[in-house]
Amino acid sequence: MHATFILVIAMLAFHEAAPDLSAQTARDVRGATPLIALDNEAPPRLIVDPPIPEALAEGRAYIQYRAENARILPVFGKGALTVSPRLAHVHITVDDAPWHFVDASGETVILVGLTPGVHRVRFELADPTHRPVTSQTVTFTVPSLASR
Repeated sequence: MHATFILVIAMLAFHEAAPDLSAQTARDVRGATPLIALDNEAPPRLIVDPPIPEALAEGRAYIQYRAENARILPVFGKGALTVSPRLAHVHITVDDAPWHFVDASGETVILVGLTPGVHRVRFELADPTHRPVTSQTVTFTVPSLASR
């Protein structure tokens, strides 16, 4: 009986100390609904994380990114410029190549076949007409095969 009483007291103490997650609304967590146009949208922001170290050690680069104040979607063309909330996609350039590829999934970017050594990957957040709005570059080193 004594152990049960202590367990009940511990549970009550935890409940009182735990944050009230129900106080956060869906809007607090997910942002404004995409169903209603926004007036005075804040400028888009691009956030790119460094590659996940465990994958680099295996010769792959997994790079996560996200955008604020823009939705990453595969919608292109001049007409999409008037959509609110704003639409965007990313252009990705590896090691200053003269070409880039486009990602409109918002998912982790996976790069394979990179040689050991230092690499630069440039992410450009672009509007639906492919005009870059902002960018971020990550620099990382793929370890040599001997160090893997």
